[in-house]
Amino acid sequence: MTPRHSRITGTGSHLPPRRLSNADMVTLLAGRGIETSDDWIVERTGIRARHFADDGVSASDLALPAARRALEAAGRRAEDVDLIVVATSTPDMVFPSTACLLQAKLGVHGCPAFDVQAVCSGFVYGLAVADAMIRAGSARCALVIGTEVFSRILDFDDRTTCVLFGDGAGAVVLEASATPGILACELHADGRHAGILCTPGTVSGGRVLGDPVLKMDGQAVFRLAVGVLESAARSVLGKAGRTEADLDWLIPHQANIRIMQGTARKLKLPLDKLVATVDEHGNTSAASVPLALDVAVRDGRVRPGDTVMLEGVGGGFTWGAVLLDF
Repeated sequence: MTPRHSRITGTGSHLPPRRLSNADMVTLLAGRGIETSDDWIVERTGIRARHFADDGVSASDLALPAARRALEAAGRRAEDVDLIVVATSTPDMVFPSTACLLQAKLGVHGCPAFDVQAVCSGFVYGLAVADAMIRAGSARCALVIGTEVFSRILDFDDRTTCVLFGDGAGAVVLEASATPGILACELHADGRHAGILCTPGTVSGGRVLGDPVLKMDGQAVFRLAVGVLESAARSVLGKAGRTEADLDWLIPHQANIRIMQGTARKLKLPLDKLVATVDEHGNTSAASVPLALDVAVRDGRVRPGDTVMLEGVGGGFTWGAVLLDF
């Protein structure tokens, strides 16, 4: 029997058209009596702009064009898809899943569709799940999507968080293959650190209980993130029998340029092997890794045959890595 593997055959992404530069955020926050500056934001994060969805635009709405672009790049139709995995922390509703709503918008039905909730690590988690299902023979052509409308859960009275996040979606088509594409996956979580990055509200009796906006201890997240990303990267390289020297590209979660560069340095990678798009869309949580991957594929940096490391880290506390040959 031919060994069964999975490969990414197409990528796609979508950003809502409303773009807010740092200058726009300075003006927005000044109207609320809060001071910030372009220099303050860029120096600490590397972010220069982010995109916010208009009222009434949901996570599945953002996912739809990203999914269609990935399908087009793969030369596939929606009818070819037999698995849909959506990573999101900002679903359209409590239930059904955003994946089921996206399935209907794609005009297909019958295949399994479900959401994965691992916050900013969600796409890496979703990709690992889809890879496992393809290897097991449960699917042949999967859509894996990260999509977020984080602007809906931001506290615009907290300048330390509201300038960091944006909305967007990224998608890949993952297909069964006789040759390896996904080489190894590594997933972790540590719920002891749940409090350093969370949105602690919930719905009960028709009311929101708790605080429904994002809370973050930035210094604690920074300290944890660099360490766990390095260890996950080294572990996944070891599983695949590769070394740092084999990496053509590192595509980490696009949250903070200092975390991203710190991870690259710990892996002794030159910074020109780091794909960084955080400056243009901010932290889009589960969407950030597939967004950055799609940008790098479409601008010609990531090419067939390249070895790529994808990494995510986020609330939970969750983290993980996927090593692949593109």
